[in-house]
This record gives sequence, structure tokens and C-alpha cells, in this order.
Amino acid sequence: MGFDLLILAPVGSITALLFAAYLAFFILRKDEGNDTMKEIARAVRIGSRAYLKRQYLGVSLFFLVVFFILLGLAFRNYLVIFVPFAFLTGGFFSGLSGFIGMSIATQSSNRTAAAAIKSLNSGLRVAFSSGAVMGMVVVGLGLLDLSIWYYFLDWYYSSHPIPIGTDKITAITSTMLCFGMGASSQALFARVGGGIFTKAADVGADLVGKIEAGIPEDDPRNPAVIADNVGDNVGDVAGMGADLYESYVGSIVATSALGVAAGLGVLGVTVPMVMAAVGVVASILGTFFVRSSEEAKQNVLLAALRKGIFISAMLIAVGAYFLIKFTLGQQHIGIYWSVVTGLIAGVLIGLSTEYYTSSNFKPTRSIADATLTGPATVIISGMAVGMMSTAVPVLVVGSAILLSFFFAGGTANFAAGLYGIGISAVGMLSTLGITLATDAYGPVADNAGGNAQMAHLAPEVRRRTDALDSLGNTTAATGKGFAIGSAALTALALIAAYRDQVGLHGGNLTCSFMNPAALVGLFIGGMLPFLFCSLTMRAVGRAAGKIVVEVRRQFKEISGLMEGKAKPDYAACVTIATVAAQKEMVLPSLLAIISPIAIGLLIGVEAVVGLLIGATVCGFVLAVMMANSGGAWDNAKKYIEEGHYGGKGSLSHKAGVVGDTVGDPFKDTSGPSLNILIKLMSMVSIVFAAFIVSNSLLK
Repeated sequence: MGFDLLILAPVGSITALLFAAYLAFFILRKDEGNDTMKEIARAVRIGSRAYLKRQYLGVSLFFLVVFFILLGLAFRNYLVIFVPFAFLTGGFFSGLSGFIGMSIATQSSNRTAAAAIKSLNSGLRVAFSSGAVMGMVVVGLGLLDLSIWYYFLDWYYSSHPIPIGTDKITAITSTMLCFGMGASSQALFARVGGGIFTKAADVGADLVGKIEAGIPEDDPRNPAVIADNVGDNVGDVAGMGADLYESYVGSIVATSALGVAAGLGVLGVTVPMVMAAVGVVASILGTFFVRSSEEAKQNVLLAALRKGIFISAMLIAVGAYFLIKFTLGQQHIGIYWSVVTGLIAGVLIGLSTEYYTSSNFKPTRSIADATLTGPATVIISGMAVGMMSTAVPVLVVGSAILLSFFFAGGTANFAAGLYGIGISAVGMLSTLGITLATDAYGPVADNAGGNAQMAHLAPEVRRRTDALDSLGNTTAATGKGFAIGSAALTALALIAAYRDQVGLHGGNLTCSFMNPAALVGLFIGGMLPFLFCSLTMRAVGRAAGKIVVEVRRQFKEISGLMEGKAKPDYAACVTIATVAAQKEMVLPSLLAIISPIAIGLLIGVEAVVGLLIGATVCGFVLAVMMANSGGAWDNAKKYIEEGHYGGKGSLSHKAGVVGDTVGDPFKDTSGPSLNILIKLMSMVSIVFAAFIVSNSLLK
């Protein structure tokens, strides 16, 4: 029966992709606006595609090198021969999901602006539909990749020898587990590179345009404005799509492997994959409930998006009960409560993030109040808010780990408890189709505001797009909290899977932190997120500095630019950001790949466990702090722009802009990359487990 139910996974995949195609058709039929709006959108589209083409070319070389390294390990019997090819497909589908989402986003910004001329709800529907395309493509391609590999490996091992020491289902899940390394690698390059591009352009545009020149945001006289809009698409859409793709498939394959280890066999694989298919249907139904009135208040718009998410979560809760009852039986019904735990944890993390980043609540307004005394107090207040915001997510995730472990029967069967933790992560991510839609719509709304400003549309249109954009900052922070929360649960499942892989290859793990090697690994793992963030923040700073110099040069040297009589050289800023992003993304990305291999070879497998746990704990807390600080700084600035504390152009506004520019790389470069960092390190450890066990200096 479990095997028969698995057919729902590819059915869910096709359903998601068909709905994404329907939404794309809905968007492309909308009015594109006047010729100026079309021209602006075309420039952003060309710049975005040019950037991704260059990035994918560079990343392809990396994948080619790693493919041959994995192939060499396979020929020496450290890996199954399919692992190098699974690595390629994971990276390909991760990149493809980001590319498709970005392509639709660049087609949607001017259409959102044109729709906002009619009403706020019309603009919301177009922008949200664009985000939903991203969400459905991610879950559709993720399930497709998983389904293809499962059915291929099942067919292959039915007629070919099974690797020594395993049975068929263990051989299948061990191979599938490794393809997550490709998805994670692609995601990290996309997030880091796109994040450096978007925040370098954004910071450069704001510092010179708003503070020095005193011109409005997205003013067409600003040479960095097109680069800023391009960055929204390559970082916040393409990068985010690749990021959430690897989170989604990583949680499913890790949980599947733990299900097999818990003795559930093929049924342990069936539950997470079919639950993902149930999530597709629930997310599709939830999108139809996202509607808004014309009241451009953040609490009204938040309520519109919450309705869709909550309805999807409730539908999944109902579907998961019947799935688990009729698949695993009443004796395993505790696993259902693990799923519910993950769903509730995701909602609670989202609500906590909204509280700390929305201008409707005290934390963000306290940052706006701090602008009265200058940029220094804005930075202090924003950092304090971000640090305070870590308490609730940590307690929620800690509670989710304990509850899901005990609900699944962990006291009697430790492996079953670990499966419960993994399935709670799958439950949290099962609403990804709609939660990602609420996140990905934000950059589209931001670009729509820029399009409206540069095309000189009526102030009412910009007011509507600003309302959507402000909400987007909150939902984006919510999405990042959601991603890092699920990453913490998934990383724990991956660490358990690493332990099992080491055991399969003859290694021995005590997982005791009285072991000096494990303790050393713990310290190094705790340090790595800070080193990683330092590298990415410095990269944004250097790239932004080059943009600042270029914008100042054009303001000074292009005659008539400030009077609006001459056009700036937009392409120069796009080129600077592109070159900087491609160069600067290499070192931080390689850090995640090399660290677990080097630590394993030099200190041993115990040190790798310490490394992964240290990185998970510190990376989780640091990511939440950075995402929420950045979101709160951004919304505090927008709160001032609504007319509070002197409004646009005031000293308070300029102080708020400084806070926003500090928060930009926090929330869109370093912070969201951390959840990929901790999972990629786990994936690399799993893939190279056999090699490390055989060649470690300390065994």
C-alpha cells in the first residue's frame, strides 16, 4: 500500500507545475503599462538574465570539477556510481527553479504597477501570483527530482546487485541523500552571489541618492537604480528559490533515510514524499483565499496573507492524519503529532518574526523613535531588537525537537524519535508552496514601486506599491525565519543521517562531547557562521563602495543629469555589481564545502559531528538575529517615510536610511545564506563519509 501511495509524489509534482503554468499565463495576460514602464521592465529583465548567465557559467565549472572528484571516489568504491549524477541533477533543478521564478518576477513588476493603478487588491493579486509561481515551481521540481531518482533506483536495484551491508531501500535512500549536496551547493552560490549583487547596488543607491543627493528612492536620475532592481530579482527571487528548493528536498530525503533507519522501510519514505504532495494541494487551495481590501495598512494586508497560510496549514493537518493512520497504522499515530508540532512551530516562528519586524508593533517603532537622536542609536536599537528576537524561535524550535521526538516514540525507539524530528521539519515545509509565495512576492512589489517612480505614475500608485513593499519586508523576514527554523530541524536529521552513514562504512561514533576531538569541532563549528558572515558582509561593503564611487562620478561628470535632462549610465553599475558578486562569492561558498572534509581528515569523524552541531546552533541564532534586525531597520525607515518623525528628507529619515543600509546585507546576504551553510556542511559530510572514515589521520 505504501508503494502504491508513492505515485502521489509525481502526481503532486505535475499538479504544482501545471498550477505554476496557469499562474504564469494569468500574469502574462495582464496589462504591461505604458511604453516607459515596459522599457524599465525590459532593462531589469535583460540585466537579470545577463547576471544569471554569468553566474551559471561560473557555477557550472565548479559542478564539473566536483562531478569528476565524486566520480573518482565512486570508481574507488567510496560512493555508489549514481551519486555524482545525483549531485548534478540536484544542482540543475535548484538553479532551474530560481531561474523560472526570476523570469516570471521580471515579467510581473510593471504589470503589478499597472494593476495598482486600478486598485490595491489588483496589485496584490499580480505580485502574489508571481510569488506563487516561485513557490509552486520549487515544490514541483523538488518532488519531480525526488520521484525520478526513487523510481529509477527502485527499478535498478530490483535487477542489479545491492551494495554490501545494505538492503534495497537503504541503498535507495543513501543515494538520494547525496543529491542534496548538489542542491545545497547551487543554493549557496545563488544566495551569496545574488545577495552580494543586490545589497551592493541597494546600499550604493541609497547612500548617494537618498542621503547625499537628497533625491527619492528609485529616482530615474540615480545610476544605480536599475542595478538595485536587478539585484532584487537575482538575489531575493532566484537566490531565494534555489535556497528554499534545497531546504525542501533536504528535509524530505533526510527524513526518508531516518525512516528506513527506524525500521519503517518503504513506508518511512512514503510518508514525507506523499505529505509533500498533500502540501501542494493545500497550498494551491490557500492561494485562492489571499484577497485584500483597499485599506493600505500593514495589518490588513498581513491578515490577507495569513488567511491563505493558515488555511493551507489546517488542510495539511487534516490530510496528514489520514495519511499516517492508513500508511503506518494506529500504533504510529504519534508521528502525526510530530507533523502538527512542525506546522505549529512554523506558524509561531512566523508570528514572532512579524512582531519584531512589522511597523505595527513596538520593536520596529522603537527603532523609528531612535532616529530622533541619530544613526548611532538607530544601529544600537536595531541590533538590540534582532538579538531579543532570537529568544522565541530558539524556544519554539527546542520545544518542537523535544515534542516531535517523544510523540514519535523516541523514549522506546531512539531512531523513531529522530524520524519524528525529521517529519516535523517536513511538516513545517509542507506549506512551502504558499509561504514561499508570500516571501517571493515582496521583490516584485519593490520593483513595481521603482517602476511606478521612474515612470512618473500618480502618487496614489506609489502609495499602494509602497504598502505592498512594506508588507513584503515583513513577509520576507517571516520567510527567512521559517527557512532557518526548518533548517535547524533538518540539520539535526542530517547529522543523524551522517552518523548512520559513518556506521555503514565501518566507522564508530560515540557522539560524546567529553571527547576532545568533538569539543574542538564544536568550537570550530560555532566560529564558522561568524567567519562566513564576515566574508559576505565585507564583500557587500567593498562592492557597495565601488557603486558609490561610480554614482558620485556620474552625478559629477554627466552634464544635466541632476536636472533630468540627461540619462545616467545604468549599465555601468550593473556591470560593477555583477563582476564583484562573481568574484566575492567564491571564498565564502568554498568555506562550507572544504571545512567538514578538512576537519574530518585531520581530526576525525567525532570532530565533524561537533563541527556540524556547533555550526547549526550558532548559525541558527545568528541568522534569526540578522534577518530580524534587517527587516526591522527597513520597516522603521518606511514607517518614517509614511509621514512619522518628520517624513521623507528629515534628519530622522536620513538616520533611518543608515540603519536600513546596515540591515540590507544582514537580511538579504549573510543571514539567509546561513541556513544553507549549515545544511551544505552536513550534506558534504554525508557524501564524503566513507572517504573520511578510511583516510582520517585520527581514527
